[in-house]
Amino acid sequence: MDRPTRQRERDSDTDQEVEETTSEQTCDECGSSALVTSEDQGELVCEDCGLIIEATNIDRGPEWRAFNHSERNNKSRVGAPTTQTMHDKGLTTQIDWKDKDAYGRSLSSKKRNQMNRLRKWQERIRTKDAGERNLQFALSEIDRMASALGVPRSVREVASVIYRRALDEDLIRGRSIEGVSTSCLYAACRREGIPRSLEEIADVSRVERKEIGRTYRYISQELSLAMEPVDPKEYVPRFCSELNSSEEVQAKANEIIDVTAEKGLLSGKSPTGFAAAAIYAASLLCNDKRTQKEVAAVAQVTEVTIRNRYQEQIEAMGLH
Repeated sequence: MDRPTRQRERDSDTDQEVEETTSEQTCDECGSSALVTSEDQGELVCEDCGLIIEATNIDRGPEWRAFNHSERNNKSRVGAPTTQTMHDKGLTTQIDWKDKDAYGRSLSSKKRNQMNRLRKWQERIRTKDAGERNLQFALSEIDRMASALGVPRSVREVASVIYRRALDEDLIRGRSIEGVSTSCLYAACRREGIPRSLEEIADVSRVERKEIGRTYRYISQELSLAMEPVDPKEYVPRFCSELNSSEEVQAKANEIIDVTAEKGLLSGKSPTGFAAAAIYAASLLCNDKRTQKEVAAVAQVTEVTIRNRYQEQIEAMGLH
C-alpha cells in the first residue's frame, strides 16, 4: 500500500526539481530570467530577446500530411467537437442509412432488415429518460428558431446552456417546453449582443409574445442572468439595411439616439420604436425620405409609436 505513495512523492520531487531548474536558468544572450516554455513545440524561450535556450524534437502534430481541406477530413481520425446544442453533446454514434458495407457493396435483404432493426433500437436508446427527451425536443426547437432568425451559432450554444441550467434547476415544471426554449433564445440574443425584438422572436415561435416575456422574466430572475438594457443603436444598422438607407441616414440616426438618450427620453421606451423614430427623423433630415408605414413595417411597430417618439426626439433636438 505504501508503494504508490512513494511513487507519487518521487514524481512530485522530480517536478519540483524541474521547476527549480527552470527558475534558476538565465538567458545566455541577455541574462534575463524571464523564460517561458512554448506549448506547441515545447521549447524554452527567452521572453526578452527571443533566444531558444532548449529545444525538443517531439512533434505533437499528426503523422500524416494534408494539402487541402478534403484530404484533412479524410485522414483525420477524430470526430466533430462536442456541442451544447445536442442533448447528448454530439458524443453518440449513428448508424448510416446507406445499405452498403465498408467496400461499397450492397447488403443482402437479411442484412438490410437487421440494420433497420438496429437503427430503430439505436434511436430508441438515445433518449433513456423523460429529461433527455425534454432536452432533445427543446434543443431542436432552439435550433429551428435560431435558423429562422438567422442568428450565429454562438447564440445557439448560449441558449442551449441557459436551457440546460433551467432544466437542472427544475424551472420547466408547469411551463411549456416551447415557451422556455423561446425565452432562453431571447435571453441568449441579448447576452450576445444580437438585437432581436420580442415580436421577431414571437413570429418564429409557437407561443404568444405575452408568455415569452413572462417566462423570460422568470428565467432571468431565477438564474440571475445579468441583462443590460438594449441599446436602440443596435437595431439601426439592420433597419437601415432593410430600408436601403444611406450611411448618412444611419450616422444621423445614431446621433439622434445619443442626444435624446442623454436627455432621458429613452427611459421606459421600447428600443425598437425609439430606433425606428430616429431613422424616420434622420431620413427626413438627410432628404432620403421614408414613409412612417415603411419604417413601421421594418421595425414591427405601429405608426402611432413612430409619430410619438418622433415628436419627442425633434423637440429634444430643437428642430422644427
